[in-house]
Amino acid sequence: MPIRITDLVRGMADAKRSRAPVAITAAGALAIYVFLELAEEIDQGELAGIDRALLLALRNPADANDPLGPPWLERTVADITTLGGYPVLVSLVAVVVGYLLVVRRFGPALFVFLSTWLGTLVSQIMKQVYDRPRPDVVEHLVSYQTASFPSGHATMSTVVYLTLASLIAGLVDDWRLRAYVLSIAIVLSLVVGISRVYLGVHWPSDVAAGWALGAAWASLAWLVVSALRVFRHRQAGRA
Repeated sequence: MPIRITDLVRGMADAKRSRAPVAITAAGALAIYVFLELAEEIDQGELAGIDRALLLALRNPADANDPLGPPWLERTVADITTLGGYPVLVSLVAVVVGYLLVVRRFGPALFVFLSTWLGTLVSQIMKQVYDRPRPDVVEHLVSYQTASFPSGHATMSTVVYLTLASLIAGLVDDWRLRAYVLSIAIVLSLVVGISRVYLGVHWPSDVAAGWALGAAWASLAWLVVSALRVFRHRQAGRA
């Protein structure tokens, strides 16, 4: 039987789709490993020196309470850090979920809601489990209410922005648009995390752990949705 061009194209597309879960699984496993390693190192006090050095590197050597840069930079970073705060993230998720409900995309709406809500719950549980004090070597330039490890801003900005990026990537076929959306999500997560260290409210290891936990959770959510999608397609094919 001759091989048709359409069969080759379909086979190449299926191969690409089959590689994606493997890559996401590997990334999620790596993120979990990084988080657990950081937690263990922190529990043993082996990162104290590195954390302190990195935190002070962003401060005036003559005055640890004075962050590097002009006053406008401090104000700018304080504004940037709100991109990882609950008011902004909850508002963003509410807008996206509301839009998806209006256009009757109930599955994606449920995916976004559950991924972000459960991610928030996991972040808060981890904070209570480790209960790490906030940095005490510099002045805190913004207020806070919870423990330090992992960084809630780093965790939730990664969860929300990667979740939304994966949602958009699943709705478009252009790889350039997918790469752009994913890049924006990663950059936003990075700058939010760095802002927490600059403002003195988190140790660098708190932020790194937050990134790792957020990436692991977003990967898990994506894999669950992908598995459900495959199951639904198979059930539809048998009907």
